Amino acid sequence: MNLNNIDLNLFLVFNAIYNERNLTKAANILCITQPAVSNALKRFRAAVNDQLFIRTPTGMAPTPVAESMIAQVQQAIQLLDLSITSNQLFDPKSAKKNFVFNMNDMVEIMLLPALMSLLSERAPKASLETIQIDRSNIEKELTSGELDFAIDIPHVASPQLKQRVLIKDRYVCVARKDHPLIGASITLEQYLSLGHIHISSRRRGKGFVDIALQKMGISRNIQMRAQHHWALTNLLNSTNLLSIMPATMAKSSKLKVVELPFAIEPVEWRLYWHKSADLDPKNIWMRDMIDLVVSKHLLHTNSLSSL
Repeated sequence: MNLNNIDLNLFLVFNAIYNERNLTKAANILCITQPAVSNALKRFRAAVNDQLFIRTPTGMAPTPVAESMIAQVQQAIQLLDLSITSNQLFDPKSAKKNFVFNMNDMVEIMLLPALMSLLSERAPKASLETIQIDRSNIEKELTSGELDFAIDIPHVASPQLKQRVLIKDRYVCVARKDHPLIGASITLEQYLSLGHIHISSRRRGKGFVDIALQKMGISRNIQMRAQHHWALTNLLNSTNLLSIMPATMAKSSKLKVVELPFAIEPVEWRLYWHKSADLDPKNIWMRDMIDLVVSKHLLHTNSLSSL
């Protein structure tokens, strides 16, 4: 295939079909007719000598050749878009950009209130959307441009992604303010004698607290397991159960906060974005806003007196 003989619009059609897995939806995204998408796909199939997509009951499934091409095609599209926008000044006051983040509910609780307040003040026409996707899909979503940023623990490694440490925090033990058995501190014996709430996005498996305790030859009594943190404060306030939180999150939780009676690794969240967006003015501006929120609202001392 000689690129000089290829209509570059075919790559845009290919990308839209890959993202939507449906010719009609791809046509809507591209603002062209469905027959035009079908014709473009036919031409691109001939150019690369592959079917690219196979019609299935659940949509247009990409072939192995399509899978091998998509990352480079999406990166090229992003670079072309950046070549147009990089020299344009980004005016947050008039921008209508929708920033899409991947983050879990714990990060939402800590980051979103202050970030949305800042966004409303400095970019009133912009919007923010959060989703939670499987960690294995983060690079793909950032490459395609479907995702602007991801905030995750340091398990995402790719030369295509830029990253930096956003928050590094320690875990603390939390319980209701008037817990009858806990004072200003908690012993290991007390910790193990009480029931616990374990929050994990996974349906099963041990948490890092349980792994740490297992190394000590002991275990805790998990009386409740849930996938989200939003209800944790209410659950603790209505029971004598214990749980853990990052100290930053516990600071605004209105719960009793004490140090854990054993050592566990601190939690670290990193901000990820695609390297093709590194010089994008919109991306740079949002990274600055996130840094501002972290420095003003999330940084804390190591003393419980700050909680």
